[in-house]
Amino acid sequence: MSYETIEVNVAEAIATITINRPKALNALNQQVIAEMHAAVDEIAANENIRALLITGAGDKAFVAGADISELAKLNPVSAKHFASRGHELMFKIEALPIAVIAVVNGFALGGGLELALSCDFIYAADNAKVGQPEINLGIIPGFGGTQRLARIVGRNLAREMILTGMMLSAEEAEKKGIVNRVVPAAELMEAAGKTAKTIARKGRVSVQATKQTIANGMDADLETGCKIEINAFALCMASEDAKEGTSAFLEKRKPEFKGKLNQ
Repeated sequence: MSYETIEVNVAEAIATITINRPKALNALNQQVIAEMHAAVDEIAANENIRALLITGAGDKAFVAGADISELAKLNPVSAKHFASRGHELMFKIEALPIAVIAVVNGFALGGGLELALSCDFIYAADNAKVGQPEINLGIIPGFGGTQRLARIVGRNLAREMILTGMMLSAEEAEKKGIVNRVVPAAELMEAAGKTAKTIARKGRVSVQATKQTIANGMDADLETGCKIEINAFALCMASEDAKEGTSAFLEKRKPEFKGKLNQ
C-alpha cells in the first residue's frame, strides 16, 4: 500500500514506520492517523515481521504534536472523533504481538509523546525533548497522555508535566522512567535496530505472551497478576517455540524459533 504522510519499510523481519512531514515537524493530522491505522493493520497481518520501529523524518522531531491548524477548526463532535481515532491507534499499536520501539529523534510533544508511550519502550536521541504542552493551547492531552504518562511516572509528576506544559530533556526523561535509553543522535537508529533484531530472534508466542501478561497484570492485584502469568506460561509450553527452545538448550545449540501465532 502506498502512503503520502508516512513511509513503511521492511528489512530483515524489522518494519519501520517513519512519519514523513518534516516541514510540519511530523505533526499528527487526520491523514497521518488514518495512514498509521492502515500501516499497523498491514504489519499485524504479516507474520514475517517480528518487530516494529516508529520514528519521524528529519533530525528535529519525532512528532511535535497534533497539527494545530486542524485542531483550531474542530468542534466538539469532530474533536471527539479525532481523539477517538487517535486512541484507537494507540491501543492498536499496544496490541501488536511484536515488539514496538519508539525511536525518538527529536521533539516528542503532545500527541508525539502519546504515540511514543503507546510503544513497548522508547529509545531517544541525546537532543530529544518530551512533554505534554497542550495546556498552553487551552486544552488537555487527547490521545491518552493523562492516562499512560501517569501510569509510568506516577500521578504527581504527570500532573506537574501536564499542568505546566514543561518539557524534559532526554536525560531527564530517562531518569523519570519515560525513556529507556539515551543514544547520540547519529547512533540512534542503529541502536534501536540492534535491539529490534535481538527481540526478533525470540519466539513469537513468548513475545506476545510477555506483552499481554504485563499489560493485563499491571492494574490487577499481585495475586491476580500472578494467575495471569501462570496461565500464559502454561500456554507458552504448548507452542512449537517452547519445544525448540528447551531442545536447543539441552543440545547446546542456538534455538531457531519458527513458531506462528496461529499454530
